[in-house]
Amino acid sequence: MQAALEEKQGQDMVLLDVSALSNVTDYFVIATGNSPPHIKALADEVVRALKQAGLRCHRKAGTPESQWLALDFIDVVVHLFTARTRVFYALEELWSDATRLE
Repeated sequence: MQAALEEKQGQDMVLLDVSALSNVTDYFVIATGNSPPHIKALADEVVRALKQAGLRCHRKAGTPESQWLALDFIDVVVHLFTARTRVFYALEELWSDATRLE
């Protein structure tokens, strides 16, 4: 997944292990895109790459036009934001007790 985001030039990627804090998912992947079309391209690439790995996106929330998109792969939820929207939602602060993985 990281390679998929890097291939499409996703920025400031963060992987949070939320398994000890959430009963909904184990990991959050957070990345920034620079525009709604960029967020769509990032999302499409993540879905394509994970589909090749045998994982399917079960739900999507938000839209590229809203400058936020979440892709739910059950064990992993991918959050894609524009920079301004990422600051507004502040997921890294909200989940500051989560373990940040490299």
